[in-house]
Amino acid sequence: MKEKIKAKAKEIATNPNTKKALLSMKPEKNFWGISGVVLFLILPEIVAYIWGADITAYANEQLKISDDFLEIKYYEMLVMLFEEGMSYLNLAIGIALLVWLFF
Repeated sequence: MKEKIKAKAKEIATNPNTKKALLSMKPEKNFWGISGVVLFLILPEIVAYIWGADITAYANEQLKISDDFLEIKYYEMLVMLFEEGMSYLNLAIGIALLVWLFF
């Protein structure tokens, strides 16, 4: 079984389509590539680490007094996003993409 997995992994690694897929995922070395990685992957995790508890508390308080459907959904989404705190997986992916961007 281990040999089958190793053979399949080696086959996937040597496949030219795999190389094309990896190159298509690599962010471009320009302002938008760098800022996209930072703004969409790294910055939200830093905000969640610093102010996550405050944002969750605020959203929970607003949920108690809110009566509009869209406001309720907005505050529920804020609670869902920030109640767990920082996601180390997203932060690691963002840092890995940023490092990969410069190599």
